Amino acid sequence: MPPKREMKGGRKKPTKGPVKGGLERKRFVRRKSCKFCADKVEEIDFRDTARLSKATSERGKILPRRIAGNCAKHQRQLSRAVKRARSIALMPYVAAE
Repeated sequence: MPPKREMKGGRKKPTKGPVKGGLERKRFVRRKSCKFCADKVEEIDFRDTARLSKATSERGKILPRRIAGNCAKHQRQLSRAVKRARSIALMPYVAAE
């Protein structure tokens, strides 16, 4: 007779970290403000490679919105501008090793 399988979930594991009253504390993280809104940029230009390179990682990847702190409107414009700059060889697709 095969052994019985345990149901998913099963026994709950104890929580890790500082616990007060049985609930974990949530850390307050300050929301980053959009640099483009602060500078009152209407349209992100693909020829401005200095600004675009700040929005990419060392490996050449476009930084996500939650890390860069951009608003949704400017993140869309930024990704479009980086892709255009890459296609006409103003920016590299990958980082130089």
